[in-house]
Amino acid sequence: MNLSMPGKLATDYTSGSQRAGKVTEAWGADNFYCPNCSSPKLDWLKPNTKANDYCCPKCGFWYQLKSQKTRIGNSITDGAYGAMMEAIRNDRTPNFFFLHYDLASWRVKSLLLVPSFAFPESAIIKRKPLAVTARRAGWIGCNIALGRIPLEARIVVVADNRAVSEREVRAQYKRVKPLEQIPVKERGWTLDVLNIVRRMVEERRSAIKPAREDARPTNEFANENVYEFVRELERLHPGNRHIKDKIRQQLQKLRDHHLLVHAGRNCWRLP
Repeated sequence: MNLSMPGKLATDYTSGSQRAGKVTEAWGADNFYCPNCSSPKLDWLKPNTKANDYCCPKCGFWYQLKSQKTRIGNSITDGAYGAMMEAIRNDRTPNFFFLHYDLASWRVKSLLLVPSFAFPESAIIKRKPLAVTARRAGWIGCNIALGRIPLEARIVVVADNRAVSEREVRAQYKRVKPLEQIPVKERGWTLDVLNIVRRMVEERRSAIKPAREDARPTNEFANENVYEFVRELERLHPGNRHIKDKIRQQLQKLRDHHLLVHAGRNCWRLP
């Protein structure tokens, strides 16, 4: 993967957004490969293709690119709130590439891939409607909260100016792909519980000081540990009155899809 982008393409445009869009999309056409299959290239779609920028010629998976000159934080600006929610509920969300580039050098700094099946509704944050004086008065956009997407599904393609191997990216994609098999009406619950479990374990790891340098903090937890997040799940799923039952059900689903290991009665482990 060549991390230098074709900055010379920007000279044909005066608008900053047009310049960035042309350069970054052209770079993607030359460098993106499909993480879902062995295709070394993605087809660059015609401009203004709805909700998609690229398509895999081999497996047909769709991809959308979101690029920015600032560091990728917890929130990514997206398009219309209603359209994104409809895409998730109808299982039509594209795979997303989130790109951070350096404007002065037109060079890729970092690139993150989030699979289409890894977006829970809780990760889509509604923005305020545009003011009545705006050209699109009343239009409601959204932000994507990356922190509400399980860490396993935030796949690093480029980090700190270095590309991760295609083999490693495809292996990580394959690891989380079983989530795609979960019916879309249930998948949001599964993703939210997985995100809580991962966050809980990571916080525990950072809090525990190992006895020696090569010791690793435990990644095991019990049902009761996840029950501590009942209030959070109640806010995310206000229509459900049996949160603990739902938690147990989702832990079993994650086990069945090899994203959790059953370590004993009411005890689980992240693999």
